Amino acid sequence: MTTQAHPRGRNMSKAAQAHPGGLYLLFVTEMWERFSYYGMRAIFVLFMIKALLFDKAHASDIYGTYTGLVYLTPLIGGYIADRYWGNRRSIIAGGVLMAIGQFMLFFSGSMHAGNAQMASGLLYGGLGFLIAGNGLFKPNISSMVGQLYPKGDKRVDSAFTIFYMGINAGSLIAPIVCGSLGDTGNPADFKWGFMAAGFGMLLSLVVFSLFKNKYLVDPQGKPIGMAPKRHHESGEKVVHAPLTRVEKERLAVILIVSAFVIFFWSAFEQAGASLTFFAEEQTNRNLMGHVIPASFFQSINPIAVVIFAPVFAWIWTKLGQRNNEPSSPVKMALGLFFLAIGYLVIAFGVDGLAPGVKVSMMWLTSLYVLHTFGELCLSPIGLSLVVKLSPVRFTSLMMGIWFLSNSAANKFAGTLSELYPDPAKPIPHFLGYAITNLHDFFMLFVMMAGAASLILFLLSMKLKKMMNGLS
Repeated sequence: MTTQAHPRGRNMSKAAQAHPGGLYLLFVTEMWERFSYYGMRAIFVLFMIKALLFDKAHASDIYGTYTGLVYLTPLIGGYIADRYWGNRRSIIAGGVLMAIGQFMLFFSGSMHAGNAQMASGLLYGGLGFLIAGNGLFKPNISSMVGQLYPKGDKRVDSAFTIFYMGINAGSLIAPIVCGSLGDTGNPADFKWGFMAAGFGMLLSLVVFSLFKNKYLVDPQGKPIGMAPKRHHESGEKVVHAPLTRVEKERLAVILIVSAFVIFFWSAFEQAGASLTFFAEEQTNRNLMGHVIPASFFQSINPIAVVIFAPVFAWIWTKLGQRNNEPSSPVKMALGLFFLAIGYLVIAFGVDGLAPGVKVSMMWLTSLYVLHTFGELCLSPIGLSLVVKLSPVRFTSLMMGIWFLSNSAANKFAGTLSELYPDPAKPIPHFLGYAITNLHDFFMLFVMMAGAASLILFLLSMKLKKMMNGLS
């Protein structure tokens, strides 16, 4: 693994080259793993309320707990990889666990009608395997992207944009495939959606296992992601050197922006919970005589990512050529702003809407597109920021800490989804704010994301200084 910056001339020649083949292997591996995750997520709350007959609040709580833990365990997975297993072994072990989890959900869906207690047990067991597996898989595949390039290589941001498109290619087709198979109106069919998600995970494992030795190498041709050498293997004692002042300041930037992304993902991840309820109950899904399954709306975001990611990459490149490219914290503040605007649009669309009345699907579509703009300003930029600012010896661990903020955000997302107004239940409150209707509910996210955007923008100059020359 390269730890020293290359001479300027060599850096420029490297930048002119195409991306290494290992990037595209990680792209495909992550694409099918994300197909598995988002395919399951597209039908998850619908399965709980339609097949297992959970109420919305209970389903939202389970959803938030599951997605929160999915992003908590990468902290452990990153530590295991850095100290013991390495990236490769961790990814394979994580993939096996996640495949087992998806097929447990298939069996849960197979017996929900005949043995509800067993079906619930398999559901929770499957979620446990998915949580543990994701902890090993997620931080390690992300951190391997940066290891393919020499330190200071200008292609890293571009590499993460390409890698991020792989994530969204998987999440684009997942709701369509798994939703078509599982969200048919017949609760007995949910199992087929879970089975498709399981096969997606197996395909990810097979591709990674077959081609990892050929393509996952550093610029000198040495394999990356291997288990760290122990003292008795190398004859040398492996010591993590103390952090320098610059390293401490850069790590502090990661921790600070991680706190702000909690506000982003807690609102963004309503897609799998409250926004799915809204799509199911109060969105007119009739298109040319056909009713679009509610789960399909979760494909709008990845479709928009594939369309607009090149546009955002072009914008950042053009601004960079003019020395006007905003810093990473400014881009992330802009992401929170787009998120707030998305909720403001749909809040306007439902203002005065009576329960049971359905609105045009254009309102929900507009929200998802605006949220995509926010995501493109925040998520790939954040992943790249972690790799750029982290010392090499702590990259997987810091990637785990980055996902820790996602964990808190997803659990918070479930808590907020429980506030989704239900005329049959008492009016929910959040910090004294009464949520009497959908307009009030969506305005809560406008206020949260808007305030976080403003504060992060005000801090951006200080954070840029703490990055010590990186952007």
